[in-house]
Amino acid sequence: MTRRAPDSCPGVLRLHRAADGPLARIRLPGGQLTPARLAELAAITTDLADGNIELTSRGNLQLRRVRDAAALTDRLTAAGLLPSRTHERVRNIVASPLSGRLGGLADMRDLVVALDEGLCAAPELAELPGRVLITLDDGRGDVSALSGDIGVHAVGADEFALVLAGRDSGVRIGAATAVDVLLTAARGFLALDSGQWRLHDITDGPARVLDHLGLTPAVEPLEFTAAQDDPIGWLTQDDGAVTLGAGVRLGTLPARTAEFVAAVDHPILVTPWRGLLVTDLDEWAAEQVVRVLAPMGLIFDAESPWLRVSACAGLPGCAKSHTDVRADASDAVTSGRVLDGETAHPTEPISAGKITVGGRQHWSGCERRCGRPRGEVTDVTATPDGYRID
Repeated sequence: MTRRAPDSCPGVLRLHRAADGPLARIRLPGGQLTPARLAELAAITTDLADGNIELTSRGNLQLRRVRDAAALTDRLTAAGLLPSRTHERVRNIVASPLSGRLGGLADMRDLVVALDEGLCAAPELAELPGRVLITLDDGRGDVSALSGDIGVHAVGADEFALVLAGRDSGVRIGAATAVDVLLTAARGFLALDSGQWRLHDITDGPARVLDHLGLTPAVEPLEFTAAQDDPIGWLTQDDGAVTLGAGVRLGTLPARTAEFVAAVDHPILVTPWRGLLVTDLDEWAAEQVVRVLAPMGLIFDAESPWLRVSACAGLPGCAKSHTDVRADASDAVTSGRVLDGETAHPTEPISAGKITVGGRQHWSGCERRCGRPRGEVTDVTATPDGYRID
């Protein structure tokens, strides 16, 4: 498959012209975010954007309706959130969010940092498409299931499966060589690239990347299955400290709430499921955080219907949308029409107020179904005549 248009993924230096104004995307390798940087992002969106921070399915952040692109660039640079102007759109690294704190076979945190530094230090890798995704899975299977282009999946504390186009290649590598292998694989993608956005789109792409690496499959590949793995609530770390997993309604974090999260003054991770982890807390602090942040809208209950619902931008953010799907989805949750059970499938489109949907669901403003999560999901898709449920 050959892509028909230039890669238009937004960044900080290349804004997306959404229907409601310019949109900036800020890459957070591994979803890692310090309290000081979150506090500055809250101030930036208040001063220069719409007052919210959007969480993406790659653990990145977006600001909508940016009013001053130059000021945005300056402030993100000063905050350390734009370390490379040449590579800013290609720093798409997703890692197991709980790695090094709870479970998993290997600690991927240092690998995230080393990979990001190596990526930014290689001038030629600035040419990677902005859609290329690198995954670092600590063995629990949460991010390998996201079907990245290049990645590793821990099979032991110091042994990784090399993942290409979302599948185990059958090659095993050590932790000490993982960064070099991943960067060389990225160069192999560029050597094969004839206009494709993803390794998945290149004929025999994984095998040809292995040829570029000079590696041969040696074991039976593992199977990765798509799964919703959203860490929510009170999570006791291996060291006895507490991580709090918080869901964010439709992935939109108001600036005021972000300020309170930052004030906790503990490391923060943005997950690929549009949630937040506040880590390394003692029990007393964790209890206070829940008491303050739950009334502000953060979700610490794993059974909350908000966690079963995702949505595209819809109107007014997307001109292709038939309606304001986020408002319709929110109304379905607050009025009790998002259920934990089976879904009826009407044969004809129906109005938003009549929709009752069970289980995991994604609301879309048009047939493109942007932002749809992987795995088993009921599609609630807007048409000119109402919503269709598939």
